[in-house]
Amino acid sequence: MNAITPDALQAEAPDATQSAVAALEEDIVFGRLHPRERLTEDELMARFSMKRHAVRQVLTELELLGVVEKKRNVGAVVRTFSAREVMELYALREVLEVHAASQMPLPIPEARLAALITVQREHDAAVADGDARRVFRSNQRFHREFFGLLDNAVLGQAIEEYARRTHPIRFGTLVAAGPRERARQEHWAMIHALRDGDREALMTVCRDHLLPSRDAYLASEQTRLRA
Repeated sequence: MNAITPDALQAEAPDATQSAVAALEEDIVFGRLHPRERLTEDELMARFSMKRHAVRQVLTELELLGVVEKKRNVGAVVRTFSAREVMELYALREVLEVHAASQMPLPIPEARLAALITVQREHDAAVADGDARRVFRSNQRFHREFFGLLDNAVLGQAIEEYARRTHPIRFGTLVAAGPRERARQEHWAMIHALRDGDREALMTVCRDHLLPSRDAYLASEQTRLRA
């Protein structure tokens, strides 16, 4: 049996870190970890078979993603958002994403439209199967492909960054079948607007597409506060 070298261990470490980050991000997005819930280093070390320094790196990356915050004398907790923060984040997303739709070159080349349709069919299958994890990841791929049509890397990165910051807000639209189906239909509305060269319809659906996750989070917070 070949010995595992230090270099091999170092090569494996980033993959282990990213796997842990992805797993915890999904736990937060799907509501398995709740706003304000503590993430203790000892529990994460046991769950992921990691050393303390590696767990701290995972928590740092989750903080950079905007899904975890570190509080003095408390440690890392799942981030929560005030109603004002939610409204401000989604207002900024609307500015960025509707502007992107206003700037996309129309008509879209057939090859690029076909690539977007291929990704959306993956999303269709995930929604049909009721697989929330695949819905989440295929939805990310769809939006990355969609906003990539703009060929503006700076704007695309800004859109992806602020979409990521709202991941903890979106769980209400990922766990319920109705919102997932609405999102699927809106993706196809985007595709049809691109195919038809209908910029007004494209901008409208990009704006409307943001509302369900924002409103579901605000409603859930109101319910929690009344409880």
